[in-house]
Amino acid sequence: MRAATVSRFGGPEAVEITEVPVPDPGPGQVRIKVAAAALNPVDAAMRAGVFGGACERIGLGWDVAGTVESVGTGANWSPGDRVIGLATGHRTPLGTHAEYAVLDADAIAPAPVTLDDAHASVLPLNALSAAQALDMASLHPGQSLLVTGAAGGVGAHTVELGQHRGLEVTALGSAQDEQFLLARGASRFVSRDEILPPAAFDGVIDAAVLGEAALAPVRDGGTYIGVWPGQEPAAERGIRIDALDVRADGAKLAELSRLADRGTLLARVAEIFPLSDAAAAHARLAEGGLRGRLVIAP
Repeated sequence: MRAATVSRFGGPEAVEITEVPVPDPGPGQVRIKVAAAALNPVDAAMRAGVFGGACERIGLGWDVAGTVESVGTGANWSPGDRVIGLATGHRTPLGTHAEYAVLDADAIAPAPVTLDDAHASVLPLNALSAAQALDMASLHPGQSLLVTGAAGGVGAHTVELGQHRGLEVTALGSAQDEQFLLARGASRFVSRDEILPPAAFDGVIDAAVLGEAALAPVRDGGTYIGVWPGQEPAAERGIRIDALDVRADGAKLAELSRLADRGTLLARVAEIFPLSDAAAAHARLAEGGLRGRLVIAP
């Protein structure tokens, strides 16, 4: 089968389409025939060597949507099940940007019935990141939350889920995204060019990785949740500092899939690239300015 891999760290040109054996599922695993797989910033980071280490052959891709083809012992799925899933880890030999992917059975969930495969594939990493960041923030209904980078993949889902949980959500983003974010559940929009009021929020989820600049708007004793481990600022004023290390969670993903079917979560696709053009997809990601995720389809 074909898979997008890198054998050296670098720019988009480092992405190679490699012929590799079709992987077999072990106990508690399933093999998925990949229909679509989102391209996320973490894939660019892996390709560029941000996580360090020697560059052996590394597979790219965390998100997946497709159909269960083969089931390992003890995996409670059936061939033909349409699923979405998340394959985490920085050194996995193969990712989801491939014709087939093997995932743990508890890392997948039924795909939203209202979404096609491309749109379904952009949910797992971003929606799970938003949900787990909100869990870490531990805010209660009625409390105030600032979301930076609110129009991005993680940020927009954080706005949606924050509103769903009864929080007063202020979205920080580009002026062009104001109406979109208000429609997705933000109580208030603040342009990133504006000066935020000091100590005004119970918590912040810093999807834009602003770091120290995102602390000033948080009240004394509030909460800061970063989305990129190692990039969080030093604690001050009794603010609890934490960073998300997203994990696969099929049960939570099933709940998020249902919320997508209800319209609570909006899946956004910017463009679809064939697997053979994975390097071009990485180049487009590097250009920025996207509203929605790029998707790779075998």
